[in-house]
Amino acid sequence: MLSIHAKIDRTQRLLRMLEEDAPLLAARVAPLTPERQQSAKDYAARLTAHARAELEKLIEEGSFWDSNDRTPQAAD
Repeated sequence: MLSIHAKIDRTQRLLRMLEEDAPLLAARVAPLTPERQQSAKDYAARLTAHARAELEKLIEEGSFWDSNDRTPQAAD
């Protein structure tokens, strides 16, 4: 099972990839019919929104987990 921090990192990478890919999506769907182009763009937008919501949830969960962590920390 992945730690909460690993899940946050993975979700951040996915979100970054989706956001960086957005401009290229138009070029990839250009040969499709207008309806299918819109469908692909809508799906990408829903996927990005879902990843963003999941990231927010994980960050909130991670900060809650960190604040309740009673594990002794090493001194500096």
